[in-house]
Amino acid sequence: MYLGIDLGTSGVKALLMDDDQRIVGSGSGALEVSRPQAGWSEQDPADWIRATQEAIAALKAAHPAELAAVRGIGLSGQMHGATLLDASDTVLRPCILWNDTRSFAEAAALDTDPRFRALTGNIVFPGFTAPKLAWVAKHEPETFAKVRWVLLPKDYLRLWLTGEHMSEMSDSAGTSWLDTGKRAWSADLLAATGLEERQMPQLVEGTAPAGQLKASLAAEWGMGEGVIVAGGAGDNAASACGMGTIGEGQAFVSLGTSGVLFAANARYLPNPESAVHAFCHALPDTWHQMGVILSATDALNWHAGVTGRSAAELTSELGEALKAPSGVTFLPYLSGERTPHNDAAIRGVFAGLGHESSRVVLTQAVLEGVSFAIRDSLEALKTAGTELRRVTAIGGGSRSRYWLASIATALDIPVDLPADGDFGAAFGAARLGLVAATGADPLSVFTAPRTAATIEPDRALTSAYEDAYQRYRRLYPAVRTAMAG
Repeated sequence: MYLGIDLGTSGVKALLMDDDQRIVGSGSGALEVSRPQAGWSEQDPADWIRATQEAIAALKAAHPAELAAVRGIGLSGQMHGATLLDASDTVLRPCILWNDTRSFAEAAALDTDPRFRALTGNIVFPGFTAPKLAWVAKHEPETFAKVRWVLLPKDYLRLWLTGEHMSEMSDSAGTSWLDTGKRAWSADLLAATGLEERQMPQLVEGTAPAGQLKASLAAEWGMGEGVIVAGGAGDNAASACGMGTIGEGQAFVSLGTSGVLFAANARYLPNPESAVHAFCHALPDTWHQMGVILSATDALNWHAGVTGRSAAELTSELGEALKAPSGVTFLPYLSGERTPHNDAAIRGVFAGLGHESSRVVLTQAVLEGVSFAIRDSLEALKTAGTELRRVTAIGGGSRSRYWLASIATALDIPVDLPADGDFGAAFGAARLGLVAATGADPLSVFTAPRTAATIEPDRALTSAYEDAYQRYRRLYPAVRTAMAG
């Protein structure tokens, strides 16, 4: 058996998989985000451990014999979070998360240093780890002075699981400290934020072993000795491993809290000016590009909270058939935006409201706004040298056929829906655990699921969607100007 642990923003999922990659069961533990000030987003790392224990406890209650047979564990996690530890591995402050935008000024300052884009292949985004440390150095100098280790969220879990300070390439590529082409820490970039390589975890590939499960935890969970913990992956690279998105031209769209358009690459293709992320993949000698929007299902959940209806109720009110855009436009920039704008200060907006603008019309506009944000990422990928001909949809939002039809029509490419099964980050992490524990060939393990359905673009609405997308594009500079004034 192999165990995948995915540390998400809203919860931890633990998934148990057998030697034939059949999913045996899963468990979860809930997490909440603290927002003590506008633009801030934090979690207490102790809650990650609590939620992981809850997830494993659920598995143990339902599948004790199978859990006892675990030989390898893979880790996946939300990227970019700054978990700061002192010399005794004590957490110094709550973890500053990926969607925290407080360090926008520090990010902009670092981004003016040409070495960052040249070595990392990316803009220094406010959500990345390096500007967070620059913010801590400026605003919490006593804390910064005590920092012995900077760990990403899943790597803090690894420390608890194994006692090792280790990370891997895909997650570390989102720190702004990794030389992405060389797959190694950059001493120059670390020095630019007042840090040294000794404060960074040791790097391995995601498919390589990165510690063994502590005997105390193995005993508590009923496992044997010598359980290998794999390097693992950042959440999107782990999802790609679960989807088999590892070869040139393969791509997926993820509709989770954030939205991601992910393309696998056989070579390193940086183009930071497009605000596309160019990161290491979880496999050796493989990279990937991503367009990232900060609010996907988060935008629908916000709308659900405002209207007092569940997200499922709101989407069901739309019916099955895709509608032409109504003229109401929604910008889903509730936490700022990454691709293509790199704008931490911009905020969301409804435009074109009238007396006839019902709840259903607003729901339609929210879904279309996210679809158009993903179209922005598609256009950015094109400028970065990657042309997509189809994508596979994953994530909670992919349960809405209406939303998938909207995305297919906005992107003007088919969207494939995988056959029933869990092919997300926890499954990808379990696959990484299998490879690390057995030495199996990754190409034979990271296979693609069967396609259950394909949603084609609605050709009757192509023109209407293109007009609505151009309206959407014109709205951002107008809102930015209005907010600046």
